[in-house]
Amino acid sequence: MENLTGEAHRPGRIEVVCGSMFSGKTEELIRRMRRAQFARQRVEIFKPAIDVRYSDEDVVSHDQKHIKSTPIESSSSILLLAEDIEVVGIDEAQFFDMGIVEVCNQLANKGVRVIVAGLDMDFKGVPFGPMPALCAIADDVTKVHAICVRCGALAYVSHRKVSSSKRVLLGEMQEYEPLCRECYQKALQEQPSPNTL
Repeated sequence: MENLTGEAHRPGRIEVVCGSMFSGKTEELIRRMRRAQFARQRVEIFKPAIDVRYSDEDVVSHDQKHIKSTPIESSSSILLLAEDIEVVGIDEAQFFDMGIVEVCNQLANKGVRVIVAGLDMDFKGVPFGPMPALCAIADDVTKVHAICVRCGALAYVSHRKVSSSKRVLLGEMQEYEPLCRECYQKALQEQPSPNTL
């Protein structure tokens, strides 16, 4: 229940925002963090150090909304850096180690509001890293959707347009496109088989 002070006086909890690329996950994370700042709460936002697409330090959405963050190599750093913080934001959680699940649990159990954003599936449509476990322990899960660039339906997955089998390949619209399930299946059939490359 929200009260007159907005986000204040709410118990520790975990909120997960997930979906495909270009669905507004980071934008929603930034929106929630800004509300907490407006409510004069002590906030800290973390992102994986490998994510330097728009900025080395800021968390930046595809539409260029941004917020200051702390880049980290390992999820265990969050516990060290989040002392006396009331709201913790974590962007691109799929890139973190599985320890992120226990970190989020520990924070929430101490009364911290934890807001996590990440890709729920990789480019092959396989659940990505710690995201399934984070969704399982979350108090609230919000699945956001991009729009399929081929037919305009709700997107299901981030289809990789470039040839690479690496699971982690940072990219934007040149490398990925959001597709619905039907268009994704068609795209897979259009791709040349590995034997013909």
